[in-house]
Amino acid sequence: MAVLRFLLRFLGWLLTPLVAWAASFIGAWLMSILVAGMKDPNDALVLTLGGGAVAAVSITFLWMRLLRRSPKIQEVLQVTAEGVPIVAVEEESNAEPTAVEEGRSESKGITP
Repeated sequence: MAVLRFLLRFLGWLLTPLVAWAASFIGAWLMSILVAGMKDPNDALVLTLGGGAVAAVSITFLWMRLLRRSPKIQEVLQVTAEGVPIVAVEEESNAEPTAVEEGRSESKGITP
């Protein structure tokens, strides 16, 4: 059961990049249908790539907006409002100071 829970949480963390990838694929596919009759293939290629990029950015923006507004989705996916996995935030806050941080605190006369 723990393995299944880990796998589902891991797939949830990958959901945002998968949404962006799917949106770019669908945007490029739709744009390639629209530019199928163009004479210059280079222009068609540029428009197809542009359509994929616009779709990816737009859908990712809408997905992140939905993620920020829905505490239930955040809870299910175990992410913060910014889409960062909660485990990563907890690990970062529990991490010991690095040598650079220790050097800064020693130079200021502060003992850890």
